Amino acid sequence: MVSNHTDTAPRPALLSGPGGRPIRALVVDDERTLAELVGMALRYEGWEIRSAHDGVGAVAQARDFQPDVIVLDVMLPDLDGFEVLRRIRAEQITVPVLFLTAKDAVEDRIAGLTAGGDDYVTKPFSVEELVLRLRALLRRARVATEAESPTLQIGDLTLDEDSREVHRGAELISLTATEFELLRYLMRNAKRVVSKAQILDRVWNYDFGGQANIVELYISYLRKKIDSGREPMIHTMRGFGYVLKPA
Repeated sequence: MVSNHTDTAPRPALLSGPGGRPIRALVVDDERTLAELVGMALRYEGWEIRSAHDGVGAVAQARDFQPDVIVLDVMLPDLDGFEVLRRIRAEQITVPVLFLTAKDAVEDRIAGLTAGGDDYVTKPFSVEELVLRLRALLRRARVATEAESPTLQIGDLTLDEDSREVHRGAELISLTATEFELLRYLMRNAKRVVSKAQILDRVWNYDFGGQANIVELYISYLRKKIDSGREPMIHTMRGFGYVLKPA
């Protein structure tokens, strides 16, 4: 179980990996839906994500992908997370590891940290807490640096995450808090088709009880402000979702 709450406060600065490349995160969990939700949240941070759903796959992915951080479930169908970490460390991979588990006993936490884990989160957890802990791990390991610019730019559309200002060309565009979050999500996933379900997950709560047509409504609001009188940037992909791309 994962909980999520979308805050309208400015987001922390983006983190980047060595050489300015995106942070690489490996998410290991046999619950595919949970792994997908965690991966989606981390992609929203601008990170590059790979997933594994068993221990053997996790070790292979760690070797091939060379992640900057690993989210590792303790209860896997073949090897447990402690054995996975032992094998990863045996290959001289010193990446920080955050354990995920349903176990909340003190001895389980001690076992995870003794095995070489760097942090420990029990289920259910909030996505926001998980992201904050991963960011802290990366900083402590001195893997990540904060990106210098809080500005997203796609074509002539710019969004400043600090000032929360949006411009199309030279024109300042006024957005509500929800419109801003929706546009930010579309810009973070520029040129990638995102479904209504994905938008609901990231812009509204995961457990949002409304209809998916609220996405259509807010897309129409954004189009009136972003695309009206200009070459459109927000496109509908029938049967799939929406994509934002340069005009």
